[in-house]
Amino acid sequence: MYFCRCNMENNNTTKMGIGGLLRRLLPFVTPYRWLLVATLTLTFVGSLMAQVNAVVLDKAVDRINALLHLGGGFQWGEAVRILVVISAVLLGKEVLAALVTFGQRIFGEKIRINVSRDLSLRVVDRILTFRMAFFSQDGNEPGKLQTRIDRGIMSLSNTVKNFFIDILPLFTSAVLALVLMYAANVYVGLVATAIIPVYFWITAVQGRRMKGWRHRVFGTHQQLSHGILNIIESMGVIKSFNRERVEAAKQATLQEQSTDQQMQTRRISFLYEGLKTFVEQIGTVLIIILTAYLVLVDYPGMSIGKIMYHVMLFANVSAPIRQLHRIYDDLNDALVYAEGFFGLLDADGEVEESGKVKVESGKRMAGRFELRNVEFTYPSGAHALCDLTMTIEPGKTTALVGLSGAGKSTIVNLLDKFYAPDSGSITLDGVSLGEWDTQVLRDNIGLVLQKNHIFSGTIEENIRYGRPDATHEEVVEAARKAYIYDQVTALPEGFESNATQLSGGQQQRIAIARMFLKDPPIIFLDEPTASLDAIATEQIKNSIDAIKQGRTVIVISHNIGQIIDSDYLYVLDRGHCVQHGEPQEVYRQGGLYKEIFDASARSMNVDKIAETTM
Repeated sequence: MYFCRCNMENNNTTKMGIGGLLRRLLPFVTPYRWLLVATLTLTFVGSLMAQVNAVVLDKAVDRINALLHLGGGFQWGEAVRILVVISAVLLGKEVLAALVTFGQRIFGEKIRINVSRDLSLRVVDRILTFRMAFFSQDGNEPGKLQTRIDRGIMSLSNTVKNFFIDILPLFTSAVLALVLMYAANVYVGLVATAIIPVYFWITAVQGRRMKGWRHRVFGTHQQLSHGILNIIESMGVIKSFNRERVEAAKQATLQEQSTDQQMQTRRISFLYEGLKTFVEQIGTVLIIILTAYLVLVDYPGMSIGKIMYHVMLFANVSAPIRQLHRIYDDLNDALVYAEGFFGLLDADGEVEESGKVKVESGKRMAGRFELRNVEFTYPSGAHALCDLTMTIEPGKTTALVGLSGAGKSTIVNLLDKFYAPDSGSITLDGVSLGEWDTQVLRDNIGLVLQKNHIFSGTIEENIRYGRPDATHEEVVEAARKAYIYDQVTALPEGFESNATQLSGGQQQRIAIARMFLKDPPIIFLDEPTASLDAIATEQIKNSIDAIKQGRTVIVISHNIGQIIDSDYLYVLDRGHCVQHGEPQEVYRQGGLYKEIFDASARSMNVDKIAETTM
């Protein structure tokens, strides 16, 4: 016996701060430690060079001022020499700084791109291990999951860029500039330092105010993405019912909501940004006033050049402040999206469990399933199976019959370990289904659904999905058995044609060809001919009849011909087994099966068909 654990929150979010975000990113950055060392080295060199302008201007102003006050007239030769030296130093510094910046940005960008790739691969590997129940939970619809993943990767890779390409150079330069200010004059350094915590406090308050709004914007973005995806997938239904305006109105409402939310976040942001700019300018004014005062009172070490020197150094100190609001906004956005992204990586409870029992070498599964008192409820809350007990005999064809919603497909989902029962037990060949190695189990099961997924790629690639190591000849043989060969070879590119361009019926045959190629001992058929015309249905039925021999087959169908061909059947009604036995015997009992059978016969106009063929 094994149980389904569906106790995760719908959005699978992990709350974290900026420190936690950087800690989570660190394992993705450390594989590129040498790139990181190169980036940090160039960052330090660039930060040193950023102070050159202030130092050169300080010395140049003092030298020029000294020339103006020398006796004997203005010395043009000395002035030209000073200007040449200044020009050479500044231009040389700019050339070298451009090379350093280029290298620093290239290395930083390479880290960002590699981290983005690794995040993408990690989350794909992760979600492939999740149980099917995860994808049935509210909030985990394809569009919303896509948004969480895409925006998570984008925001996290931008965080790497912000930290290693933007923040580190700015703050390294700021620290060096602050050190030089203290070295020149402690009082000026203290004034510059006093401005920084005020600015950071305002930024922190801004972040707290905006966090709730960012969550709302994120939720609306998810709804918009899911809504657009739903429109695209439902285009045929929308047009057939002339509901274009209705769907457009729904999207317009969401877009209006998104616009209002974004404008509110920008209003808050602009308010605090204006306040921070004001504080920064106050700092600049105080630095100018204090330095000018010290020059006027002839404070030791103070000169006219120090006014420009301190102003330029404070500009290097305040440069991170000018950029901080943007970077801090990006980091807070990253927190919102990172919570959902890392929630996927942390969803240990959603990982599909696998047993260790495997098929002995040279043997195949017999395919005897036993269900005892099985209860199952979908994550959505729909109670699908109630105290269900049944036995699927090996080598036989068993039909599951019932009205829509009776629980037929749910049984197939349980037997293929897509879901686990809430209670009760399921065994395969006497071994609990939970103890079977999941990969081995599914290697021995062929599954054909009413609507099968066709992957982007060629027809041959889609058929070979049933067995990746199959030869071209084996693919061709499977296509023949599925009665799709003639239609494929009639296409201009044959088996190299794009499979997604095929009709629904043709795609169904591709799915059946996959099953023929896989050649499993157990077959689940869930309305396998629902999308096929009458002739194709007959052809596929003949092929299925041939492959049934010696295999355990479970058929779900509303087709009378497939039902009466079964060796045994179970009749389901709202999750309960209400009848079972051989088809003729169950029909003679009356009840639900007879009602379904007779209704199917009447819907086919069997009487008129008989008159026509007589």
